[in-house]
Amino acid sequence: MTDFTLTAREADLETRTRAFIREVVIPYEQDPRRDHHGPTDALRLELVGKARAAGLLVPHLPLHLGGHGLTHREQATVFRAAGYSLLGPLAMHIAAPDEGNMHLLDKVATPAQQARFLRPLASGQTRSAFLMTEPDGGAGADPSMLATLAVAEGDGWRVEGRKWLITGAVGADFGILMARTSEQGSTMFLVPMDSPGLSVERIPSTMDGSMPGGHATLRIAGLRVTADQVLGEVDAGFRYAQVRLAPARLTHCMRWWGAAQRCQHIATDYANRRLAFGKRLIDHEGVGFLLADNELDLLQARLVTDHAAWVLDEGHKGSLESSMAKVAVSEALFRVADRCVQVLGGLGITDDTPVAQIFRELRAFRIYDGPSEVHRWSIARRLRT
Repeated sequence: MTDFTLTAREADLETRTRAFIREVVIPYEQDPRRDHHGPTDALRLELVGKARAAGLLVPHLPLHLGGHGLTHREQATVFRAAGYSLLGPLAMHIAAPDEGNMHLLDKVATPAQQARFLRPLASGQTRSAFLMTEPDGGAGADPSMLATLAVAEGDGWRVEGRKWLITGAVGADFGILMARTSEQGSTMFLVPMDSPGLSVERIPSTMDGSMPGGHATLRIAGLRVTADQVLGEVDAGFRYAQVRLAPARLTHCMRWWGAAQRCQHIATDYANRRLAFGKRLIDHEGVGFLLADNELDLLQARLVTDHAAWVLDEGHKGSLESSMAKVAVSEALFRVADRCVQVLGGLGITDDTPVAQIFRELRAFRIYDGPSEVHRWSIARRLRT
């Protein structure tokens, strides 16, 4: 069974991360270098420098890449502490899509590819993107609908297609591009984002605003890729996507748990101070029950995440467990943020606290990395007899 005892390095990193987030990162939340598409790269690099100086950059990576070689269970503790500020994962370079891309490159990339792409990424010098999702009925929740096509040409491939809602594409150094290379198979390619044939069509406005580069729509027209840009094996892209996506679902659960806990702390503090109808809000049963339900949801979300992380640490794929965690945690944490908005009342719909932004961004969590409905369908298929 899962052991909930913190390891020595886990406890140390949790303490240091909590202090770093509160003392260094939270003061940056009012920095003007944040627009509706996310923090600027100048702000990101400044925060990354602070985390590097504190010894907290990329804690999830192995030692040879500058990290602490954490297990998934240890990551859960540290990532939750980092998520207490929406800028925390960015500062510690454990935010999506970079965290998932680093994991995949460490597992699959050749030594030459790691030197060119992974090491600069791991050091925080660069950002990356993951180019899978497509518009107009292409790949999204169902990767098998992949419409972007790579056709063999000379010593490489010619790629045509469009990608949509590509997080961090603007300003990224490179992307991991998924394209169909056969009737049944897809291939991942490592593509510099300034490659001829790859262009940004638009950056739509979205509910969230904590990731640099926004969520761009990209056009791919006459993009040339060569054999040394193939990540892993040809036609094995769907398999590698699972290597990346199962752990990545969990890291979202970890980071967002910290943000939801921040909401709970703010709402609880407010309920203990605010007077209404002759007593503090916390003393009104209706308000107290909202906060009590939050405590239940936070505990259950943490336990589900830790169990799935333990399954991964035991060497299993964890596809089922990560799907269940994605559904349970995304929905529980949204309920937490929603109740906190209610407790705060008028204050909760302003940006005077981070609660409103966390509420908005947690709503999106129920969609990306697989909507709740798709994960429920996947879980239900396993019940067939």
